[in-house]
Amino acid sequence: MTNIDIFVLIAYLIGLVFLGSLFSRMSSTKEMFNAGGQSPWWLSGVSAFMTTFSAGTFVVWGGVAYREGTVAISILVAIGISSLLVGRFLAGRWKSFGYDSAAQFLTDRFGRSIVQFYTLIQGLVGIFTMGGAIYALAVILAALIPLPMDHLLADPETGHLSVSFASIVICVLVILITSGGGLWAVLMTDALQFIILLVSVIAVVPLLMMEIGSVADIQTQVPPSFFIPISEEFSLTFLIGWIIIYFFKLGGEWGYIQRFSCVPSEKDAKKSSYLFGILYIISPFIWMLPPILYRSYSDTANPEQAYILACQLVLPSGMLGLMIAAMCSATASTVTTYLNVFAGAFTTEFYKGIFRKDATEKELVVVGRVFTILLGGVAMAGAFLIPLWGTYTGYVISSVTLLSGPLVLPTIWGIFSAKLNLKSAWWITFISMFAVLFLKFGFQGGSGFLTDIAALSVLTEIFQYNERISELAIGILIPFFMLLVVELRTQTIDQGWIAIHEYKANQVHTEQVVASEYPIKLCAISVLMVGIAMVILGFFQTDQALFVFGFGAALLLLSGIIYSLYLNRIKKLAR
Repeated sequence: MTNIDIFVLIAYLIGLVFLGSLFSRMSSTKEMFNAGGQSPWWLSGVSAFMTTFSAGTFVVWGGVAYREGTVAISILVAIGISSLLVGRFLAGRWKSFGYDSAAQFLTDRFGRSIVQFYTLIQGLVGIFTMGGAIYALAVILAALIPLPMDHLLADPETGHLSVSFASIVICVLVILITSGGGLWAVLMTDALQFIILLVSVIAVVPLLMMEIGSVADIQTQVPPSFFIPISEEFSLTFLIGWIIIYFFKLGGEWGYIQRFSCVPSEKDAKKSSYLFGILYIISPFIWMLPPILYRSYSDTANPEQAYILACQLVLPSGMLGLMIAAMCSATASTVTTYLNVFAGAFTTEFYKGIFRKDATEKELVVVGRVFTILLGGVAMAGAFLIPLWGTYTGYVISSVTLLSGPLVLPTIWGIFSAKLNLKSAWWITFISMFAVLFLKFGFQGGSGFLTDIAALSVLTEIFQYNERISELAIGILIPFFMLLVVELRTQTIDQGWIAIHEYKANQVHTEQVVASEYPIKLCAISVLMVGIAMVILGFFQTDQALFVFGFGAALLLLSGIIYSLYLNRIKKLAR
């Protein structure tokens, strides 16, 4: 990285913090954790897209793309299909009940005790997991910033920026964004990151093609199976299971439910999920090309660094810094989502629910910010500890496949079934979590404590034949069949089912909630500022000035298009 890249990186990150501060004047928890129910559907959809895409794209799926080729595209397209199904069956239903959060809904549906358990488990485990994403990007960032060996911030073993220091900086960044502006800040920074990253990746692809050669040249320098959409590890069976598990994840995790509840209507909730799905089906064909193309240039790179190495190979000064800044902040968007959701849950379920039942809204906003900082410390712990337990890629895949079912299936079942009650939800959650973890670690190759038992040799062989499919199967089937048994054996209607329908019936809307027009205006201004910065940087280029000028001009044009959409919307509302 050049000094120009470092300057752009720092300036962009400071700009994100400033963008978040624009939403700092919040008078209620509804504004802080639900955006007042006024988020436009497109903003909610883009934010959900970035929340999912950012955490694993560059490190996890970029690494898979570098190792195995187009199978990474298949995995991401599968998530898009899941989101379309969520839009069809779940998004509108979540919004229809009128709750501001998943925690509030589950308190009425099952009871506060299980909500507090879900808050602890999903919140702490989820945010801890996001620490791994922070670490992975810290490694990438550190690898691009060489420092003198005696520098205060240098790693004495590598001569580059300390990974620990980079992790701390990223954690502090996400805490500042989330605690300052709440959900509005998360939504807006997600939208800006989406625009910058999409335009940057589109710019990287032709530059890589010019550097590497023709498609025919690429085909001769990669494995024969590189362009086959499935592989031995990620088979068609795995992809089908991946669609199912992500249907549960996107339809039942609190961060995604928040995206359904923060828009004005059921129709908007469905549209946001459909947009998410469409983006996930189309964009991987663009987003995954850099590491795929880079494989033909070098086959010895660290797979988890392949994405940024491809960008470093071709991007001019300034644009590389912008790309890295957007990568870091995009991954941070996942953490900001979890921080915002669970800071709200800890505030309402623990502080208000147990300690201060008569707390004012102003007090709760302050407490919400305190919880944001504390949970940011959990993410920081994950950034330091997860690397000690193995690869981040393996950790992400295993955590999703194993825990999504036990933790979210009872939640989704509860919006359709009148029979599921608190006791059953507790038993299903506990038993299925214990069972999937017991089987995972019991039959794990090389270290499983059940693998030496002769009577279980067949099960050991089945589990280890394809570990990914085995994890998917036990993560889905165990809680599903337990829920099915409860549904068939229970005859009475649970009181929680009656409570949520009474709440739904009592929702009185004296005036229609209208989506805010402020986000689209702010998007236009933000893109305009970045575009102007790129044009200015073009004057400092020595060999790629024309390209940087073109990139800046494209952003200026995009800003004008976005602002014209804003003006047209204002005119329609004025009629």
